[in-house]
Amino acid sequence: MRLSGPAAATVAARVIGSVPPARCPVLRPLRDADGNVLDRGLVLWSPAPASYTGEDVLELHAHGSPVVLDLLVASCLAAGARMARPGEFTERAFLNDRLDLAQAEAVADLINAGTAAAARAAARSLDGEFSDCVHSLESRLVELRVFVEAAIDFSEEDIDLLSEERVVTRLQQLDGDYRELAVRAEQGRLLQEGRVVVIAGRPNAGKSSLLNALSGQDAAIVSAIPGTTRDVLRERIDLDGLPVWLLDTAGLRSNADGVEAEGIRRTCRELERADHVLYVVDATDPDALAATPADLGALPAELPVTLVFNKTDLRSAPTGEGMSVCATRGDGLPALRTRLRTALGVLQAGPGSLSARRRQLDALARSRERLAIAVRALADGNGPEIVAEELRLAHDSLGEITGRFSSDDLLGEIFSSFCIGK
Repeated sequence: MRLSGPAAATVAARVIGSVPPARCPVLRPLRDADGNVLDRGLVLWSPAPASYTGEDVLELHAHGSPVVLDLLVASCLAAGARMARPGEFTERAFLNDRLDLAQAEAVADLINAGTAAAARAAARSLDGEFSDCVHSLESRLVELRVFVEAAIDFSEEDIDLLSEERVVTRLQQLDGDYRELAVRAEQGRLLQEGRVVVIAGRPNAGKSSLLNALSGQDAAIVSAIPGTTRDVLRERIDLDGLPVWLLDTAGLRSNADGVEAEGIRRTCRELERADHVLYVVDATDPDALAATPADLGALPAELPVTLVFNKTDLRSAPTGEGMSVCATRGDGLPALRTRLRTALGVLQAGPGSLSARRRQLDALARSRERLAIAVRALADGNGPEIVAEELRLAHDSLGEITGRFSSDDLLGEIFSSFCIGK
């Protein structure tokens, strides 16, 4: 259990008898609200400001009995504590300048990481690497803003500072740094959020077998009877560090009964939201092979599709088209995983990825767009006031990433997504 705040010492006196030495684990009896000994456990006292939250923090390490822990919570509440809100400890760390907002969000990303690569990206952002990159952009923006403001101040001195080529060069170099950071952050977002891949096709094409083969689990029921899958089945796989949700769906056909028709409706709904589709065709079915162009044309427009010919151990797939696999034997699966990895945008340079969220990427994009407007204004010969204003707006957007500029509503939304205790 963790307690944080100015009254932590008062609670400590009631629950463990006295405040222990700073940052030195000690064994103490843990008492309930009536003073009875509940357990004996380790106690750690971290006085402000050298603690996670920047406040006085008391940690109680009891044995894992739910009853004991409930009684210990009740004892702390009786001593004057209250239950923490979701994310309140990390929120206090942010408010007390122990973490910036990007680091605070990286805490949640590290907890929720679904792959080792996602965890490493979150750890880099928690260590401040993402924030350092943003601060570097901010510092260079400030230098440009000072230069432009000087041009405004000395406008009557017959000195055209903005005509100097080095100003344009610095703006272009800064845009390149924006682009590099955006690539690293976008890859980190993919590692955190993952991708959704729908396995679709006609009934009995082997979709469920392909799901089982790619996931390495016997997740879906496999049957020779068409229409066995009538609901959407989800399995998550680790595709070279990228979490991917594989969705096995009902076979697509027009003459389906009521229950199967509902499954097909759900398939169509998932297709509309998918990042990629593996469209499976039974290589032994001449009718399915002949109808493949029309079936692909019926999929949502602009949806990335990989055509997969299954059961190629029994009959070869058409040459030059799609991927050939045998889901039951595993033939062609390594090549399919490679194709899928490329299609989903998995970068080989994973160590450079930084954990980021859509909010941060949006702020980065808006800042870069303001910078581009400033470059165009400079090229068009507009006044330095316009350039200065666009650079100021670009600077403010960057500040949203680390929390230099943030509204209370935004902070509430961010920390409400954290778990209790963080």
